[in-house]
Amino acid sequence: MKKYLTLFLALCMVFALCACGGPKTAEYTLGMGIMINTDSSKENHAQVDATLAAVVLDTEGKIVSCRLDCVQNKMDLEDGVVDTAAQFKTKMEQGDDYNMVKYSDAIAEWYDQAKAFEAYVVGKTADEVKNIPTTTNEEGYVVAADEALAAGCTIQITDFIESVVKACNDKWALKFTTAEEFKLGVAAISNAAESVAASADKDADVKMYSEYAAAVIGADGKILCCLNDAVQPVINVALDGSITGSTFKGTKRELGDDYNMVKYGNSIAEWDAQSDAFSKYCVGKTAAEVLALETKTNDEGYQVSTDETLLASCTISIQGMMAVIAQAANYAR
Repeated sequence: MKKYLTLFLALCMVFALCACGGPKTAEYTLGMGIMINTDSSKENHAQVDATLAAVVLDTEGKIVSCRLDCVQNKMDLEDGVVDTAAQFKTKMEQGDDYNMVKYSDAIAEWYDQAKAFEAYVVGKTADEVKNIPTTTNEEGYVVAADEALAAGCTIQITDFIESVVKACNDKWALKFTTAEEFKLGVAAISNAAESVAASADKDADVKMYSEYAAAVIGADGKILCCLNDAVQPVINVALDGSITGSTFKGTKRELGDDYNMVKYGNSIAEWDAQSDAFSKYCVGKTAAEVLALETKTNDEGYQVSTDETLLASCTISIQGMMAVIAQAANYAR
């Protein structure tokens, strides 16, 4: 009997040791930050630049993973005519076709230099990223002063730094737990469908709107966590091509109550709250499942969810959010 008891206890110790050696569930935070400007707009040319960053932080606030992309939406106008069918690709999507090496003697294409910055900030906190040493090069760009970073990233990094810090401090960040390895992806989808041409008594409204998303994907291809946001900048261009004004007050998440969906649209909640509800609804789904969510046309002509559970907290059009979250999931690496 004593031998059996000894054997039993030994087996228990083996199983306990095996259990202790297995992967441990850890808690992480997903944040997203977007920096927008329209400063490059000029005569007969409207432009919206946006740098998008997503980070996964551990419980100590250190970056575990980082992803960057840049939207550079451009539209040339002649006699106030706008292109409502304009197509836009991000710099990551353009890849080698962005042609930094061909036309500027860069050490590497934009996507490779962005990836070098992503790798460099892993293990750093928001404050450490904010204080990355920089210098101004001969062309007047603010670049990395750290030789290790400059070896792989010689382009201007001010927007990289600001967007990553912004992502680290994201007030809409979401937490997730996993014991497995995961991948992180970002995406941006833009269109100019709502742009309006100039007339004799009204300037053109160039509306290159964008949807943004970040998604964390588990080993099984399912979404562990995701976030989405959107921007609606407007650039005004006169018939003679001059830029007469621009409007951008913040992303939809940043506008919060000031987006005024509740006040003027009798909405159940503001856009940021409904976006949050949709992001949480996508957890546990694959990119294909998000794209395949069933929708119906509501009384206002918008495509909304048919799922009563989701519809209870998200009554806005979900097509754009579906597309960009699925794309972020597909881009995860």
